Amino acid sequence: MSNTLPPCPKCESVYTYEELNLLVCPECGHEWSPSAESAERDEMVVKDANGNTLQDGDFVTLIKDLKVKGTSTVAKIGTKVKINRLVDGDHNIDCKISGIGPMMLKSEFVKKA
Repeated sequence: MSNTLPPCPKCESVYTYEELNLLVCPECGHEWSPSAESAERDEMVVKDANGNTLQDGDFVTLIKDLKVKGTSTVAKIGTKVKINRLVDGDHNIDCKISGIGPMMLKSEFVKKA
């Protein structure tokens, strides 16, 4: 068998099997569509501190004073920032803060404006 099935997204069981047009996990009983799973993996979802989904071009507000690494500058709470793009990784917001310059922020320190 050259085609291997993906593990269950709920319990990570490797014993998944196909039933009609669905994939089924015999251990937890979860059923899902293989096309939906590939779409979920391709789409990156970034959420703010309140759980709102963020997108490129959104405006966010800082909810905490953030020290700028390597300087004595602080990005103050309440500063409004426009998201240039969302990236994969720990600091997943690429933006530019006026008076400071380009920065990478963690989404847990912002809320959607």
